Amino acid sequence: MDRVAVVTGATSGIGKVTARELARQGFRVVLVARSADKAAQTASEIAAAVPGAGMETLLCDMSSQKQIRAAAEELRRRHDRLHVLVNNAGGIWTERAVTEDGLERTFAVDHLGYFLFTNLLLPELRRGAPSRVVNVASEASKLGRIDFDDLQGEKRYNGGLAYAQAKLANILFSSELSRRIAGSGVTSNALHPGAVASGFGLNNTGLLRFGMKLARPFLIDEEKGARTSIYLATSPEVEGVTGEYFAKNRPKKPPRNGRDPGVARRLWDVSARLVGLS
Repeated sequence: MDRVAVVTGATSGIGKVTARELARQGFRVVLVARSADKAAQTASEIAAAVPGAGMETLLCDMSSQKQIRAAAEELRRRHDRLHVLVNNAGGIWTERAVTEDGLERTFAVDHLGYFLFTNLLLPELRRGAPSRVVNVASEASKLGRIDFDDLQGEKRYNGGLAYAQAKLANILFSSELSRRIAGSGVTSNALHPGAVASGFGLNNTGLLRFGMKLARPFLIDEEKGARTSIYLATSPEVEGVTGEYFAKNRPKKPPRNGRDPGVARRLWDVSARLVGLS
């Protein structure tokens, strides 16, 4: 039976490298992407690099709860069990925008997308146990604070701080998930990939785009950036390890704001309401 790995944000950057290496290790890989053309091109590139690779594509805009639910339903139709879920899709936006669900885009894509997609796929992950959920966070979380009075940035919006809050939310979600599914055979870990020279942030204009271009010579490449995601998804060394935060393939203490179980539980409850999960 195929081992099935699902990777969101799989058509570029570390998501693409992660998907390729999972295919190389024998997984049947489902590439989750917004663009059908990019998904097909990525699948072809990976198949060329890894002869015999089992590849699938799945269209989903992670800012849309309707599309996330449809994608999860399609995955359930194709596979009755999953073995790896890499939550990697995300972005940073300097201008505040609202999704079709009426939610601030950064929080919706970078946190609620992880939260909803994972929860919808938990039955398949449980059936695939031992299985792994890998959540790509960031050291930007050090600057984050879960502002329960203004989660959507309606009172005050700063693109960098919105991103930091969402990445902190990834760590809190990852640890709270591990607590809630303890003993199920499903592990949940978060990671910092490093400062990666990819297309990340280049969708913006102005100072952020300029800063990202300026920083590129000092950043690590996508191959190095994907190493910890691949390690957490596949390495026997972390079999059964859960609720941890990793960087450079090693456990790392999360930022102080990411270690409060009370905040993690409250964030879970708020997130469940925002995505319509009981």
